[in-house]
Amino acid sequence: MFESGLLKDKTIIITGGGTGLGKSMATRFAELGANLVITSRRQKVINETAEELRQHGVKVLAITCDVRDPDQVQNMVDQTVNEFGKIDILLNNAAGNFISPTEDLSPNGFKTVVDIVLNGTFFCTQAAGKVMRENKGGVILNIVTTYAWTGSGYVVPSACAKAGVLAMTRSLAVEWAKYGIRTVAIAPGPFPTKGAWSRLAPPGLGIQKKMKERIPLKRVGEHIELANLASYLVSDQAGYINGEVVTIDGGEWLKGAGEMNELERIPKVAWKLMQMKRKKKK
Repeated sequence: MFESGLLKDKTIIITGGGTGLGKSMATRFAELGANLVITSRRQKVINETAEELRQHGVKVLAITCDVRDPDQVQNMVDQTVNEFGKIDILLNNAAGNFISPTEDLSPNGFKTVVDIVLNGTFFCTQAAGKVMRENKGGVILNIVTTYAWTGSGYVVPSACAKAGVLAMTRSLAVEWAKYGIRTVAIAPGPFPTKGAWSRLAPPGLGIQKKMKERIPLKRVGEHIELANLASYLVSDQAGYINGEVVTIDGGEWLKGAGEMNELERIPKVAWKLMQMKRKKKK
């Protein structure tokens, strides 16, 4: 559904681009012609990913960067500009999360997640945004989550941080539009990745099965589905979309929000009995 040159000559920074969903989105961007900068705290990982991405005939720069450190972020942005002369798109994908009863959280555990997700997103946005303003345009795509709206038990640091990123997305969509900068976000549901999946859905507890059961489509997301959505949102084809957050979760959030959704557990026999009782009353 996409033209092969949809992102041709675009320069895209992807934080957390060496593995998981970041790598999947980077791969799709490369297929569509973009030049890439992928960042991670692990140089070996992003070097290996960069080699894979270069097979698509695009330029790829792999830069070690801890998004919690503003100096490292600025260095990453400077290297990008030195190599490509511009930054067209920033994808704030780097994240950290783990499940824990909130009463057991340490100050450091809370701070670490917030530093990566919220502060890291701000540092990258601020540094890349300066370049975009000078070039009179750009796109910032943030990865949030559906519980950024609702909150969620057992992932309080992530919920707090993602809610902040959601607010940042909408705030900058208004404030920076005058510079030609669009700010958008995606709220993914369950998309299995090796790293996050092992922390959020440990094997042996049946969590993965329960996740699928609560999704109306009865399956988890495929990486290409998220990558295609991201590709569209950062492309010029979505030039009038600004401040929007697109949910891609198979209907999971809506099912959890509906007061009566759990009635699907009622067997058909019980429904028939209730129907007969209503008819008798009439």
